[in-house]
Amino acid sequence: MNRLSLRRDPVRLVLSKAPWASSWYLLCYLVVGWALFAIALSTAVAGAGLSITLAGLPVLIAAAFTIRWCADVERARLRTVDERPVTGRYRQPSGGGLVENLRTRWTDPATWRDVAYLVGLWVPLAALDTIVLTIWLVFLAAITIPVWYWAPWQTIHGVRYHGYQLGYFPNGPHGHGGWGLYVDSLPKALLVAAVCLVAFLLFNYVVVATARAHAFVARGLLNESTDPLKEAKEVLSGPGPLSAAEAAGQYVP
Repeated sequence: MNRLSLRRDPVRLVLSKAPWASSWYLLCYLVVGWALFAIALSTAVAGAGLSITLAGLPVLIAAAFTIRWCADVERARLRTVDERPVTGRYRQPSGGGLVENLRTRWTDPATWRDVAYLVGLWVPLAALDTIVLTIWLVFLAAITIPVWYWAPWQTIHGVRYHGYQLGYFPNGPHGHGGWGLYVDSLPKALLVAAVCLVAFLLFNYVVVATARAHAFVARGLLNESTDPLKEAKEVLSGPGPLSAAEAAGQYVP
């Protein structure tokens, strides 16, 4: 069951598990995904660098197993937002030789799909997750601005101003050359909090949609590869209505 449902109004959505599970899934990817990216890339590069010698062959085999383990970690993370099973089908070597084992591991499309997700897509996925999470957290933090708007302060031309500036005010909140909103009173803070509350409620859809897209990519690459025409081929290869009609026509009582 997919836990990242968007079929709710903004209030019901924020009270559901979807935005919080989505944000946790994206946040963990920035930490766990970085570690898996570093492990997968370093082991693959080390094995490739040593492959010119016989000593590099066991390293390449170990790298394939390491990449598979990293992919299994991501499969386990994926199940936190989508309970449908995600399994990778890997080829098994027909013989026990070192070269045969190496060839089987590194000609397996499943291994290269793991590499594509763990290494190739880490930068775009991490960038997307970072941008979305940053905006979401800014809206969430701004809801609390009435509690702490008075705490920040700065000294401009010998005058001390309290408040939080949303913009640029080189000559203070009432000076020339400034733009934006200088939150130095409770009404202004409540206005900002109300606007950010609405933005936060609406942006939850973006967070959930981003997590759904991320999970879709992960499932597509880390799941067992299937033939999209498998069902059609089975129908075409099986007996059809014409075959039944011919058999009935050939029947002589």
